[in-house]
Order: sequence, then structure tokens, then C-alpha cells
Amino acid sequence: MGRIKTTLIKRTANALVKKYPDKFAEDFESNKKSIEEIAEIPSKKLRNVIAGCITRLTKKQKLAE
Repeated sequence: MGRIKTTLIKRTANALVKKYPDKFAEDFESNKKSIEEIAEIPSKKLRNVIAGCITRLTKKQKLAE
């Protein structure tokens, strides 16, 4: 089983993807850098978890298309 993402992580990831859909890709490293530019996240761990969630969201969207 995987780790469960908290509501804060999911809500933030969904909001960022809706607001900036063209900034994110299926690559974790590029998503980390995009989040640094866009949002002010207080910790590195939180930024990485949000970037991972966004990576999963973009991969799901690509498969759905």
C-alpha cells in the first residue's frame, strides 16, 4: 500500500494544476522547479510531496485522454 496524501496536499495540488495547467509535466524534477517559481511552500518536504502528487495527476490526465 502507498502513503495516503492529506487533504492539504490534494487541495494544493489540484488548485495549482487548475490555475497553471501548462506549467506541469509528467516529470517530478521539472514539477519541483515549477512549484518553487509559482508558490511559496514553507518546507522542502512539503514541496516534494506536492510535486509528486501533481506528477501523478498529470500522468492520470494523459492516460484519460
